[in-house]
Amino acid sequence: MAKRGQRFMKVLFAGMLLTLTVALSGCSGDKAAGDSTQIADTSAAGSSGASTVANEETNASPEGTKETGGASETEDGASHITIGIPQDLDSLVPSLSQGAGTQEILFNIYEGLYKPDSEGNLVPAVASGYTMSEDGLVYTFTLRDGILFHNGNPVTVEDVVYSIETCAGLNGGEPVISAFSNIERVEAPDSQTVVITLKESSNPFMAILSTVEAAIVPADVDDLQTNPVGTGPYKFVSRSLQENVVLERFDAYWGEPAHIKDITLKVLADSDAIVMNLEGGAVDLVARVSTAQAAELSSDFEVLEGTMNLVQAMYLNNAVAPFDNEKVRQALCYAVNKQEILDFVSEGKGTLVGSSMFPAFGKYYVEELNDLYPTDIEKAKALLSEAGYADGFSFTMKVPSNYQQHIDTAQVVAEQLKQINVTANIELIEWETWLSDVYQGRDFEATLVGVDASTLTAGAMLSRFRSDAHNNFVNFSNAEYDAAYQEALAAEAVMNDAKATEAYKKCETILARTAANVYIQDMCELVAVRKGYTGYTFYPLYIQDFSKLEVK
Repeated sequence: MAKRGQRFMKVLFAGMLLTLTVALSGCSGDKAAGDSTQIADTSAAGSSGASTVANEETNASPEGTKETGGASETEDGASHITIGIPQDLDSLVPSLSQGAGTQEILFNIYEGLYKPDSEGNLVPAVASGYTMSEDGLVYTFTLRDGILFHNGNPVTVEDVVYSIETCAGLNGGEPVISAFSNIERVEAPDSQTVVITLKESSNPFMAILSTVEAAIVPADVDDLQTNPVGTGPYKFVSRSLQENVVLERFDAYWGEPAHIKDITLKVLADSDAIVMNLEGGAVDLVARVSTAQAAELSSDFEVLEGTMNLVQAMYLNNAVAPFDNEKVRQALCYAVNKQEILDFVSEGKGTLVGSSMFPAFGKYYVEELNDLYPTDIEKAKALLSEAGYADGFSFTMKVPSNYQQHIDTAQVVAEQLKQINVTANIELIEWETWLSDVYQGRDFEATLVGVDASTLTAGAMLSRFRSDAHNNFVNFSNAEYDAAYQEALAAEAVMNDAKATEAYKKCETILARTAANVYIQDMCELVAVRKGYTGYTFYPLYIQDFSKLEVK
């Protein structure tokens, strides 16, 4: 690194000790998003008070296991793995789950009519195929023959109709998935066919239908929060709140069976204890470790590298002073050196982003927006002066306490902002507090997290910034943006993909031009895996597919 970078490092380490304010400790962090993007909903688990049967030996391997080349294998030849997760699940009900960390787990338990594969393609799951009418309004699905729920009961058209109607709000209540408000009716003309009729044609409908929220569940099970029943390669065994979740291979699975029989998902609330848990044998795999944590691991582990497929940013409450001033927001963008953040936090790994879109979205991603705000301290100071903040100001940046990459990034950002006389006081808070105060209550000035999407559709990332969006937690309000978003929806309704793409790119440009947030990067994903296990597969979405893991 250049001398300037070395000097910055020294200043940074000293500054960290002075500026880091720890408000709450423990708990778990995760990337966030909303609507078709993902974010946790505390009404799902936090307010239910539901608790399932706890595994009394939470830190122990299943009885009768033996160590084979670092991997755990039972006496009868079946295998086991313990996987560290950064937070407990916000809900075991797929239609209520919104946290990315929850949905990547439920992906293994539940399935929709279709689901994404590791290339981002939509492939048949509960359905074996579908047809669409010429006007794009009617989708006719054929159910897969012989597919079973985890309780041994066959999946019926009644189950499918119930599941889709629940998501669409057609059997009472509001739509669980807002895009499903476009569903006019769901019918079952025979025992193998389900017909979904839309009010307006929708280009991304199949992608939305393939999310975890739209999973098919049994119509006769009303306690999914304590007794989740799906059709996926793994079935639920038990849960000990804030400790672990235990899964078991579903041997009657319709597709390619999972390789590993038993999985324990161990909640690692303290990010500082990740390496200790790995090296001590308490866990065998942890996704999204930091570069510093990866460097501490012994030769007993492999570190795999991919991308997180999210937009990490310092998200600003646009309704709160001074961030209700566009010039102030732009000043912060000019003051933050994104490449310096990557160099410090992840040794240069990661991809710079300039708006609410990341490279995996392909045609929607506008790379040139990354260069809209080159680091320019003098310009940043001038903008602050024009906005009436010539002497700078102070604000609080709330950051989930157990996601080390977000904490590290926040610390670098805080140091960089000192160059324009702006003081960012970092407040580490528990994930549940972040959800209730920041996301739901919108009680914050700034926060540093990552936002992702459950589908590779532009609407999944951009819908949350509409002025009237229920999940617009940054309070972004821009009439030009709203009009561009409606233009995209109108183009999708008539299957004009080119026009829709152009409109979505306009939305991204408006977010960048008005500095809605301080956009930073799509983070590098490092996965620590104990040697003896193989098959970990990166997806272009926020997914962990346990079925592909196996013992060498």
